[in-house]
Amino acid sequence: MFPTTIAGSLPKPHWLAEPNRLWAPWRLEGAALDTAKRDATILALKLQEDCGIDVVSDGEQSRQHFVHGFLEAVEGVDFAHKVEMGIRADRYKAMVPTVTGPLRLPGRAHAGESRIARAHTAHKLKFNLPGPMTLADTVANAYYGSRAEMAMALADLLNQEARALEADGVDVIQLDEPAFLVYPEEVREWGIAALQRAIEGLRCTTAVHICYGYGIKANIDWKATLGGEWRQYEEIFPLLKESRLDQVSVECRNSRVPMRLLRLLDGKDILVGAIDVATDAVETPEEVAAVITEAIRYVAKEKIIACTNCGMVPMQWDVAYAKLAALCRGAELARQKFG
Repeated sequence: MFPTTIAGSLPKPHWLAEPNRLWAPWRLEGAALDTAKRDATILALKLQEDCGIDVVSDGEQSRQHFVHGFLEAVEGVDFAHKVEMGIRADRYKAMVPTVTGPLRLPGRAHAGESRIARAHTAHKLKFNLPGPMTLADTVANAYYGSRAEMAMALADLLNQEARALEADGVDVIQLDEPAFLVYPEEVREWGIAALQRAIEGLRCTTAVHICYGYGIKANIDWKATLGGEWRQYEEIFPLLKESRLDQVSVECRNSRVPMRLLRLLDGKDILVGAIDVATDAVETPEEVAAVITEAIRYVAKEKIIACTNCGMVPMQWDVAYAKLAALCRGAELARQKFG
């Protein structure tokens, strides 16, 4: 009961990339970089195991960014001439590559890290991919007739990679869709359909992660404008309930999301975010257990998975892993209470 996992990224070792920073440049190159990525992936796995995490991840150690790590393997994307563009409904600006031709995945995007991870853990293994809407929101479109058309093309490529990840032995494939929170109409019109296309034919467990973003200033400032209750989930949960996805990962710790909205996902496994990634304050096990206890009011206890709110790559290394240890101890307290 209450197995534990992480939402996505983990901090990178200082010898791989600059710590406490998104989009941090690599500190090595060539074969040395490949070796460092491998070592960081193995280290992330072992540290998760030491903390007690049940379903472990590569922690995105081989990706500079969760979106671009996939796009770098895609033909039709011009990284040489990036443009500045507002993303997530102009919440912040970023330098993004441009889609200049038909999108194609000629090989694999993540074979190296998935196979290394599978070889170095006996735990269940989870792997994150960016969702098609979030991908489409993080590139400039100079080829397709609409963003929806581009997202469907990206969904086909994601499905191609997801099927290969499943063949590598990955147990859970999670699509990360922070863009869902800011484009509810597009979620209804084509976002769910693109997600469904991305998981078509998979037999492994499938998940979607929809959160309010990394603990960076732009996201924290945006949250401050959302009022006393954050109700963005209310529009999209009923759509996800009817989807083929098995799990939904949501932000619960220190958020203003009404927990009762989880009822709208009846039947799905819920990855309950019980760790706040926007603060360096390490939760106590009792605080984690309290989040799980509140979720049980609205979700069957056998459907709850204890998780982090979001990725942790911008966080301090020691803080992140202390939080994971607290997550596991809190889940154990909840097992003792409800088992």
